[in-house]
Amino acid sequence: MPGPSGTGAVTRSTLRQQIADALRDEVLAGRLQPGQEFTVKEIAEQYGVSATPVREALVDLSAQGLLDADHHRGFRVHEYSVGDFRGMIEARSLVTDGMFLVLVDDRRGGPDPRDPRIAAALAGVRRRGEEAQRAAAAGDLTILIGYDLRYWRELAVLFGNPHLSDFLHRLRVQSWVCTVQHLRRLSDLRGTLWSGHTELVDALARRDAPGARSLVEAYNTHSLALIERLAR
Repeated sequence: MPGPSGTGAVTRSTLRQQIADALRDEVLAGRLQPGQEFTVKEIAEQYGVSATPVREALVDLSAQGLLDADHHRGFRVHEYSVGDFRGMIEARSLVTDGMFLVLVDDRRGGPDPRDPRIAAALAGVRRRGEEAQRAAAAGDLTILIGYDLRYWRELAVLFGNPHLSDFLHRLRVQSWVCTVQHLRRLSDLRGTLWSGHTELVDALARRDAPGARSLVEAYNTHSLALIERLAR
């Protein structure tokens, strides 16, 4: 049985993750702007906690590429360029191409949609996709980001390598951090955001690799063109 010190470690670890998640959401919501600076003390006072879990959370976010650390001035929100976004899309494409390989190569042991467990998991991912599409149609960026991140994470776990799924999730968080600074300048996002989530799930369920790849390529082309236009 773990003693008090073990319980304390778990509590601190949980608090560290909660602070990291909260700050990530602040960045995604645009309340923490690219280039904005802050200190460990300021964040600790804001959340009413000690400095240690805050410092650990900020170091974690720095390792994920969301913050830059300055030992003399604290931390600041990382500023991504359009070139960075282009690189993220290229990296995302490499990961999703790996996912699609399991659909056409039985030796890789890809998921069989006829398996009831796989079918149930796909249905869950599809529900996430439906919610994402509704948010995209309504132009609700905050709701869309939450469902979109969960959608892609579950999809990658189901069809991909678990190590690559973690990498894809990190890339998608960075992609959203990069794009929200531009998207939130638009007063109305209805009809602007990609909403092909359910089509992609359905293509994967049919083991239609060319169809899935085409959907993702169209999504990437649309996203890059939109951000390039807004950045100008």
